[in-house]
Amino acid sequence: MTRILPPAGPPRVLAFAQLANSVGDGAFYATSALFFTRVVGLSPTQVGLGLTVAWFTGMLAGVPLGHLADRFGPRRTSVVLAVATAATLAGFLVVRSYPLFLLVACLYAVGQGGLTSSRQALLAGLVDPDQRTAIRASLQSTLNAGLAVGAGLGALALTADTATAYLAVFAMDAAAFLAAALVLRRLPEVRAVAPAPVPTGPPLAVLRDRPYAVLTLLNAIMYLNMPLLSLGLPLWIAQETDAPPAMSAVVLVVNMLTVVAFQVRVARRVTDRRSATRVAGRAGLLMLVACAVFALSGGHLGPVPAIAILLVAAAIQVFGEMMQGAAAWELGFGLAPADKQGQYQGLFGMGPQIARMLGPVLLTTLLLGVGIAGWLVLGGLFLAAGLLVAPVVRWAERTRGPAPAPLSVRAVLDAHGGYNA
Repeated sequence: MTRILPPAGPPRVLAFAQLANSVGDGAFYATSALFFTRVVGLSPTQVGLGLTVAWFTGMLAGVPLGHLADRFGPRRTSVVLAVATAATLAGFLVVRSYPLFLLVACLYAVGQGGLTSSRQALLAGLVDPDQRTAIRASLQSTLNAGLAVGAGLGALALTADTATAYLAVFAMDAAAFLAAALVLRRLPEVRAVAPAPVPTGPPLAVLRDRPYAVLTLLNAIMYLNMPLLSLGLPLWIAQETDAPPAMSAVVLVVNMLTVVAFQVRVARRVTDRRSATRVAGRAGLLMLVACAVFALSGGHLGPVPAIAILLVAAAIQVFGEMMQGAAAWELGFGLAPADKQGQYQGLFGMGPQIARMLGPVLLTTLLLGVGIAGWLVLGGLFLAAGLLVAPVVRWAERTRGPAPAPLSVRAVLDAHGGYNA
């Protein structure tokens, strides 16, 4: 853990809050489908439709809640949203009808979407700009470690397969968010950047920042690797290869452990916008190669060759994923105005959510409907998105005036009487 956690101080406190959240989230992801069908009593169709509506609602809430974080302080906003998310998880314990499920699911997704925005703004305010990508990489390693632990706890509930076990998981998830709120309270509030005497733009300026919006869309394409691992690849393995269906779980474990071990090292290659655009292009190329190797696993090769090919492809894919993540963090923070990090992170955070919503239809069509050629089309999308990052970043830089001097972490802490951690 000492190799995964960031340095002592605010970054490490953020990591502990992230760890609490991710343990709860891992258990939620592992058990939510069966909880909603077996305990709440919903059909799979109702669950799928409800969660799609919920995540779409949460995506739309990211920008306005991020704007609130800019205005009232990201630490305060993060604490409130963590408590609110815990309350919605507690609400799931008593929901037994579809309308109430839909309401609580939407509130849960709104809390999660806003919490992501405000927590990213908190990171931007408490960490010096030249350290943000490295710290974000440490947080990603912590996130994956927590998800793995949470998934293991969820597996225990799945093994028991009782209403009591599922209820216990959701109660634990709610407690995890309360614990995260308590941890976040240890941080100082970020001092707001002084506004201009005369307003120079709309309150939600990010909605008019076209280069940043395009960058978010490219990021969404690159984040198709998430539904690829959770949905597209398992279906491909089960229907188109001779590998056992359990290989999808093996690939996921390999992915998570590799991110825990290597994300920080990979992120060291990204130090500024130029290196970020270069790494993004390489990430797109690696994803193309991974898709081509995944395609080779199809057909009647026998279990052993299919397993070997899948493991090689998974290793290539995860390094592309880690490179893409590091580049995205550098650009997402670096191109956002210092006084509007909340709303900008809210928009940038739509990338993964767009991928989650559109990925299932796109991936099943390409991989199962088209086959090997579909893998190459998907890889081409990854490559195009990675290569387009550089011209879009140059476009964004042309639309921006001189950047304000960044507020150092030392200035933040001195303004609040210091910090001990």
